[in-house]
Amino acid sequence: MSLEPKAGCYHCGLPVPRDAHFSVAIGGSPREMCCAGCQAVAQAIVDNGLDDYYRHRDALPESPREALPAALGELALFDHPDVQKNFVRPLSGHEREASLILEGITCAACVWLNERHLSRQDGVMAVEINYATRRARVRWDEQRIHLSGILAAVTAIGYRAYPYDAARAEEIAGRERRAALWRLFVAGFGMMQVMMYAVPAYVAGEGEMSVEIAHLLRWASLVLTLPVVLYSAAPFFRNAWRDVRLKRVGMDVPVALGVGSAFAASVWATLTGAGEVYFDSVTMFVFLLLGGRYLEMLARHRCVRAIERVGRALPAFAERLPAWPDKTAERVAVSALAPGDCVLVAPGQTVPADGSMIEGESEVDESLLTGESRPVPKTVGSALTGGTVNIRSPFVLQVEKVGEATRLASIVRLMERAMNEKPRLVRLADRVAAWFVAALLVLALATGIVWSQIDPARALWIFVSVLVVSCPCALSLATPAALAVATGAFSRLGLLVSRGHAIETLARADHFVFDKTGTLTWGRLRLLETLPLGGMPAEAALQTEALQLAAALEQGSEHAIGAALRAAVSDAPLPATQNIQATTGQGVEGIVDGCRVRLGRPAFAGAMHGLPLPREAQQLFAGGDTCVVLADETGWLAAFRLGDRLRDGADDLVRRLRGLGCRVSLLSGDAPEAVAQVAGALSITDAHGGMAPQDKHDFIARLQAQGAVVAMVGDGVNDAPVLAQAQVSVAMGGGTELARNQSDVVLLGEGLAALAKGVALARRTHRIVRQNLGWAFVYNLSAIPLAMAGWVTPWMAGIGMSMSSLLVVANALRLQRGPDSDEKPALARGAEQTPPLSGQ
Repeated sequence: MSLEPKAGCYHCGLPVPRDAHFSVAIGGSPREMCCAGCQAVAQAIVDNGLDDYYRHRDALPESPREALPAALGELALFDHPDVQKNFVRPLSGHEREASLILEGITCAACVWLNERHLSRQDGVMAVEINYATRRARVRWDEQRIHLSGILAAVTAIGYRAYPYDAARAEEIAGRERRAALWRLFVAGFGMMQVMMYAVPAYVAGEGEMSVEIAHLLRWASLVLTLPVVLYSAAPFFRNAWRDVRLKRVGMDVPVALGVGSAFAASVWATLTGAGEVYFDSVTMFVFLLLGGRYLEMLARHRCVRAIERVGRALPAFAERLPAWPDKTAERVAVSALAPGDCVLVAPGQTVPADGSMIEGESEVDESLLTGESRPVPKTVGSALTGGTVNIRSPFVLQVEKVGEATRLASIVRLMERAMNEKPRLVRLADRVAAWFVAALLVLALATGIVWSQIDPARALWIFVSVLVVSCPCALSLATPAALAVATGAFSRLGLLVSRGHAIETLARADHFVFDKTGTLTWGRLRLLETLPLGGMPAEAALQTEALQLAAALEQGSEHAIGAALRAAVSDAPLPATQNIQATTGQGVEGIVDGCRVRLGRPAFAGAMHGLPLPREAQQLFAGGDTCVVLADETGWLAAFRLGDRLRDGADDLVRRLRGLGCRVSLLSGDAPEAVAQVAGALSITDAHGGMAPQDKHDFIARLQAQGAVVAMVGDGVNDAPVLAQAQVSVAMGGGTELARNQSDVVLLGEGLAALAKGVALARRTHRIVRQNLGWAFVYNLSAIPLAMAGWVTPWMAGIGMSMSSLLVVANALRLQRGPDSDEKPALARGAEQTPPLSGQ
């Protein structure tokens, strides 16, 4: 039985065996398929009304063949809760969200097909596919469709979807790099050999080379140029053909037209033995352009790996303690951990999940998540984040959050959201580039016609030079290259860019509005001053004794004041207490060493003895901070002043923003006296207290109506609508999840110094974008007239185009360096410890 192919399979392109009888009606005509698998996939595409895919695609998919039924058989495994818990995130109600990786994506039409097909599945709420990373984020209703149904729908149209795995993503990127490198190698090898055969024709004098040798060299050059054009330059022709079919003009159209016309003319000259050949120019141009695009691809993969590095931060295994406090450990997969498990983390190991320390004392490296290079001390009760590294001594972690509920997973989701959005400048550059290419084609054609009248022998290579020398790539790369590198630089500073427009808008912001509590201040009460009263002299030892007495009364309290007093005594022993009674809104009372003692408001504590509050204590209460007094039946013992502290780098941030010409405002729902105190410490003249969320929203709207570009910095649930109103918003990493999701930038560290650096970096990025755009316009406005005048040869044009793109990328890579030298002293100051508020 003959197995010779009849023709190519309409779906996958593989040969169709002569004994195969599979077909599908597509576009009103029967189309032959190579196997039952391709027939089933093609029929699924047609049945779902997606046959436009076959008109839009510019690359063939992989054939499913017999792998299709086996793949479908394994999909039900992904519905198991134990399998889903590490990559599926529960949302409100029955909604679920998962990150998937798609295999078989070869072009933008594949992305279109998958998004359209999945969005039509009953129960699928949203689908977003990133072409660069091949990652899909899918949201669905668990009651209407299961994850296995979604994966099966992808399989039915000839692709494969899996739960996102960083190793698989790197494997796909590796295949892309290898394919590009092979194309570059073939182009480079062909260019060197063709140049060897072209040199004799350039250097030989008249009559020094016979006609037969000249023809032989031309044929040899043709043979060596064929693989360069048919293999190395194939993506240019495929993309150009796709653009023509879709009735649009892309950047590969002039490249394909230039390479194709020069090669066709050279082949004709070789066959007829008359005219000039340009095989050397064709191979050199393809090599230089592929080299430039390969370097651009490496830069893109480097940016993607910054996200993948965060996603791979969690270890694969953990040492679980199943019978805690028994220290016998068992090695389990991190995906098998559940809230409540106890895990032993040895020095040098990565914390496997979010939780708290229940035994031990150590320091952890949080630089990957927060950008803070200094180790952070941790003791019993300290919160620990998955992905951080233990660097000093072993400790026991009690797991609280795993999988998609962890802070690390939240960070990765926000980074993915930023990658899926295209900033305004990028969209504008793409539109300009499209018009630019159309105008270039008209200019090249007009130039060719004019030169065919002036000097027909030079018309072709001048036409090719005009097509080749222009660099729409530099125009389109100018903004995204800089923004991609800047996003990585922001990540290293501990600033997570979660919206595509964030860097661009942050650079233009001229009015910064800050919330107070939890943003400019820590949002946590701490003891600022202990003032002995009445029967206690102002000695340090007696101040400590009074503080221990107050902390003893608050031992069982969850109130912020009690927590601050307990934190102030650290690990010091506390006196024994009896009969502790708390009075809501007033204070606490108890018996200590046989004496009845009260801590709280002056009226509550003073009722024990009836004495007036001393003048120095009255002055303390008049300062606007939170104050409580300690008293027994004989009189006043001490007063305690508690308050918040400014975050590290707050004063430096405000000072630097003013230095950049920005106005600064402070809005808070706290008492006006407390707001005024913070504003005074930071020299903020525009401060407003007692504001409801709607008041803050209206305040920002008024600023915007006056033409201000507003950046809002906040942390709480009540800040979410205000963050949404501002043109660009920054949320504190320790704030609420709603605020983080609503913001454009998330500050992962505790200090504000990183935000000061981020504003400076955003402005540097804006300058580099302008430089890149300026260079792209200047180069094209200079090079194109020179090529039209006949002063630029095709090989010179190839070098100019490639170098223009590389210069734009190299200029963008400067953002990977540290801040400008003139910014370093201010940053160093911002890293220092910020003092307490005025008078503290």
